[in-house]
Amino acid sequence: MATTDRQATTLALAHALSAAERGLAVIPLSRSKLPALRSPHRDDPAPSPCHGGCGRPGHGVYDASSDPDRIRELFAAAPWATGYGIACGLPPHHLIGLDLDVKTGTDSSAALRELALRHLFTIPPTVVVVTPSGGRHLWLSGPPELVVPNSAGRLAPGIDIRGAGGYLVGPGSRTGQGVYAAAPGTAHLAPAPCPRSLLRLLIPPPRPHHPVPAATGGHGQGLVQFVLAAHEGQRNTRLFWAACRAYEDGIGPALVDALVDAALNTGLSEREARATIASAARMTGHRP
Repeated sequence: MATTDRQATTLALAHALSAAERGLAVIPLSRSKLPALRSPHRDDPAPSPCHGGCGRPGHGVYDASSDPDRIRELFAAAPWATGYGIACGLPPHHLIGLDLDVKTGTDSSAALRELALRHLFTIPPTVVVVTPSGGRHLWLSGPPELVVPNSAGRLAPGIDIRGAGGYLVGPGSRTGQGVYAAAPGTAHLAPAPCPRSLLRLLIPPPRPHHPVPAATGGHGQGLVQFVLAAHEGQRNTRLFWAACRAYEDGIGPALVDALVDAALNTGLSEREARATIASAARMTGHRP
């Protein structure tokens, strides 16, 4: 490893341990901003849902910890890590991240100001992290009884939300695009409480619930849970795999609505979900 990479890893670990002292749970990240440790189940012929219960690292945000010894173990297993991710939705802060992007050609800051005027809320002083592209991450604290989902562009163009099951790149992380840094005067702040009016916008309206048909048994419920556990970057893959297993086991048609409902809860659109399930049906020799 180059000396600069070793220095970046040492700095990332130091910043991660500092974040943990504030009660934040962290994981090591690679220069691509992805979790540095690969899944231990990546070569399994039929991977089953695992959130770290196997005891091995490599489960993404489910590895996140605020225990210093555990953090050092994770970084020791990933000596190529040059950054760290901060898990959202966990106590004590129940962190919610507003990712104001500048790469989409939209003015996300103006979009947030317009939302604030329309819905009568003000973003209080809080931690702000400046991204290498010039975007900003605003850290807010949510109430423990509410689960804020991840979303991309649903609140407004150029505004992504990092909630439960997601993570924010921590300040001090070095990526292929540059270094993430706390905005001046904000590093010492605690995540401010999310305004109630904004919180209502972050919680999507309830969708019609499609219960898993009793005829599909526990296996059908397990496939639905497998889809529900997906986070960004693996939603389509998990849905396709689950749908293939359902059709192979003869419960595909009965499970379609429940799988679509689960996919919607992960952030996929209904069109994407039904197209993926139809592809799984064709792949397994069935008519969608």
